[in-house]
Amino acid sequence: MKLVIAVIKPFKLDEVREALTNLGVEGLTVTEVKGFGRQKGHTEIYRGAEYAVSFLPKVKIEVAVKSALADRVVEAIQAAAKTGQIGDGKIFVLDLEKALRIRTGESDDDAL
Repeated sequence: MKLVIAVIKPFKLDEVREALTNLGVEGLTVTEVKGFGRQKGHTEIYRGAEYAVSFLPKVKIEVAVKSALADRVVEAIQAAAKTGQIGDGKIFVLDLEKALRIRTGESDDDAL
């Protein structure tokens, strides 16, 4: 099993969710987060004063999938989240040692 974590631009969330649903992914977790990478934030003007915004709003998606599906999930997220502009995000893939569905007690692939 694999845990795929993607940090993307917020307005791309619906496209990514739809791409994952089309692959048969049945569940995912979404968290609103803030961060920065090569962008290093940006400056904004508020009430005539300029100030630096160091952390930009992003969305973190976490999805646990069978190992055989992980590469297709990564490709789907990349295709759906890409704008071609700096700040499109990152995708991380980690080994998932164990999964357990609390309600039924199913474990590992059956729990996904």
